[in-house]
Amino acid sequence: MAVSPSTKDMIKQGLEALPRDPKAVRQRVEALEAVLERSMVLPGVKVPIGLDTILGLVPIVGDVITAVMGLYMVWEARNLGLSRFQMARMIGNIGIDTLIGSVPVAGDLFDLFWRSNTKNLRIIKRHLDKHHPGDMVIEG
Repeated sequence: MAVSPSTKDMIKQGLEALPRDPKAVRQRVEALEAVLERSMVLPGVKVPIGLDTILGLVPIVGDVITAVMGLYMVWEARNLGLSRFQMARMIGNIGIDTLIGSVPVAGDLFDLFWRSNTKNLRIIKRHLDKHHPGDMVIEG
């Protein structure tokens, strides 16, 4: 399915309109990570799950969709000036999640424990805390 040029322009304008200050980026990536990794709790065992786990139940397509959503965090990281090494680690986390998550049943169980978006959020937070300490959030 091809995306029309007008749709591409609309997406580009929408992304350019997003605030790029570190505090706004932190809020966006934290919200995305929460939706993908821990937006609900698995009944009975009280394990947090999100769209990554749920969409992962749909063979191949679900994993590709969540990989694309995870790559948005890499795009934000690029805009923040993370190093190529840090971005390569982030892409590697998403790649592992996508490849192993694509395996039926075993991949779905793997998605419960390999939280690539949480790992990538940690990488971004470390960068923000080091390079933009004024926007640091104290958790406790």
